[in-house]
Amino acid sequence: MFSRLKIFTGNSNIELANEVSKLSGIPLGDAEVFKFSNDNSFVKINENVRGADIFIIQPTCFPVNDNLMELFIMIDALKRASAARINCIIPLFGYARSDKKDQPGVAITGKLIADLLTKAGANRIVAMDLHSDQIQGFFDIPVDHLYSTPIFIRYFKANLDLTDAVVVSPDTGGTARARLLAKRLDCGLAIGDKRRIRNDDKAEILNIIGDVEGKTAFLFDDIIDTGGSLCKMSQALLNHGAKKVYAACAHGILSGNAIKNLEESPIEKLFITNSVPLTKEKAKCKKIVQLPIAELLANAIKKIHIEESLSILFR
Repeated sequence: MFSRLKIFTGNSNIELANEVSKLSGIPLGDAEVFKFSNDNSFVKINENVRGADIFIIQPTCFPVNDNLMELFIMIDALKRASAARINCIIPLFGYARSDKKDQPGVAITGKLIADLLTKAGANRIVAMDLHSDQIQGFFDIPVDHLYSTPIFIRYFKANLDLTDAVVVSPDTGGTARARLLAKRLDCGLAIGDKRRIRNDDKAEILNIIGDVEGKTAFLFDDIIDTGGSLCKMSQALLNHGAKKVYAACAHGILSGNAIKNLEESPIEKLFITNSVPLTKEKAKCKKIVQLPIAELLANAIKKIHIEESLSILFR
């Protein structure tokens, strides 16, 4: 059944690819992916992929542009080697926050990346916790959108006291995401009211909409980048009477001063998935708990290969 299924990976998250390979029982394909001294990326497929159903695991995390180029070149190499279908597993979709023209003279980079992936020869995209649902419409090929919410739900129910819990969306844009988690945890919902100033790394917290007094707050978002907004929101929640604050984000980019911001914040624990690899320094932060997504991806790969629905993965 899986004889023509092959899994390849670039260099963006080799540890995750190895976990997926182990859980799926499909060995990683043999490919050389490296950079020449002149900074040009090189890919060579070292095995027969003619007629194969290929899955490339390559989250486009830091260094984003290098990982994107690796992905483009891998797609092209596999297409020229006569692969039957090329599926790109991109748990973190780079440039996802550039999903609209929100000021004059800017590009919609998320759409550009979608066009480039399609032009390179991708036949399907599998993403996880996209920054906005509209990104699926950027593609002219099928997009399977997976969610990490069930992973967080299982962990929270098994390991945390959810008495008097409230799920908090840091802004109105994440309300639907937070509402789903609140429903599944059978707890209340609150929303942060914030506005951006100057650029995406600066935000001002204006208000908290909802009852958080005396409650354990779970800040829930898709991405934590520098962590500035999330850490400010955690302090605002305490100022509004919350007794404790946790945070959960699908993608832990943790750029810039993120670790310093987190350690100095009142956030008790930050729960993230391993869609993005942690450096050794970041992994030392005792506030970070990383939850695995390899089983989710392995199940998705097998179901896509045999043309089964993915809906059971959302339960």
